[in-house]
Amino acid sequence: MRTDAGEMFIFVVGLVRSSLAVFVRDVWWWFGIKYHVTLPVAAGALFVAIPYSISLVAQWLYGWPNKPGYKKYIEALKPRRIYCLTRAVLEMLKYLQYGKLYFQWKSWYKNVNNNKHCVKGITFGRRGNKLDLYHSPSVGQPEAGLIPVIVFVYGGAWGSGKRSTYCLLALQMAQELSASVICPDYSIYPKGNVLNMVQDISDSLIWVRENGHFFNLDKDNIVLIGHSAGAHLCVLTTLFLVEGVDELFIEQSQQREIINSIKGIIGLSGVYNVMDHYRHEKMRAVEYVSTMHKAMDGIENFDYYSPTVLLQRLSKSQLKRVPPVALLHGTNDIIVPVESSLKFSEVLTSLSIPVALYLLPKMDHTKIVTDLMAPERHFYHTVFGCIKQECRKCIKPC
Repeated sequence: MRTDAGEMFIFVVGLVRSSLAVFVRDVWWWFGIKYHVTLPVAAGALFVAIPYSISLVAQWLYGWPNKPGYKKYIEALKPRRIYCLTRAVLEMLKYLQYGKLYFQWKSWYKNVNNNKHCVKGITFGRRGNKLDLYHSPSVGQPEAGLIPVIVFVYGGAWGSGKRSTYCLLALQMAQELSASVICPDYSIYPKGNVLNMVQDISDSLIWVRENGHFFNLDKDNIVLIGHSAGAHLCVLTTLFLVEGVDELFIEQSQQREIINSIKGIIGLSGVYNVMDHYRHEKMRAVEYVSTMHKAMDGIENFDYYSPTVLLQRLSKSQLKRVPPVALLHGTNDIIVPVESSLKFSEVLTSLSIPVALYLLPKMDHTKIVTDLMAPERHFYHTVFGCIKQECRKCIKPC
């Protein structure tokens, strides 16, 4: 049958709709015959029992609404919260597509033959966290000079994640950028709060400066790259160092040395205004099951930990010490909306801080980082192309 694209689209949509209707009718008929279930009962199970079960289990596992006494259960049972939270949980099923990738990195990290590419489990910092160091391809070459350093900070909503998950990404990043890549663990919630996380990222930078010479690293040539919560922590750590925050418990002179060594920041799908993101979480009905407000020690600290707000309180001399920033964000991101990077870019521009903004079509929150783990993945060259372009502005060689 010959048909144009429009007719074909209508035909496919009609076919899907009719097939779905037949499927629902047949499922109801099967249950009705076998278990004598009527249509209203089947509909009740589909539209009431299942969503309420999913939502209540999620809230039981990750946190009830922050309301006193019985009011938290009233809030938990509100229909909008039930259906929005159920949708958010079901959206997580898409992560099943990364099953193959999961076994690939798990296998690679455990294989001792791959230790020639990296040094694993180096202890650093005041809390005894671990970091992995992935070698630049120039390591061991006779004419190789000091090697630039990438510090990659993973995301995970401030409450999950570990460095081993990103071994393939760090390996590819070292090769693509001709740099050594540091991937540190940090004190995710509930082990620590956001201030502890910033202290840990700062400690990883101190480790580079104090121990980099053992690995031929250029301690004065560092770029921070982070994804999601990791992007937030990269920017926040830098701004805390610029401001000279006492809570870091690092001498002011040392803070100045660290900030001078950071040549650039690259944020992938980052959160830069915590209150804005909290409003987005409320819209998705995940604000209470999310780790964010807990890791921030409550809503009252949102502004203190928001880079967009922190920038406003820096002096002119401090603003001049903020390194260039590059922001990459997928237009299909529903976890952290693209507006996060758009608004942050506007704030940076208004303060005359160098910024580059890359809006990547059809890319979601996960693919912007998982597709960096293997060259055959769809967005691998797209994202690395942007990163390499920005690195060339900050460090050489790259």
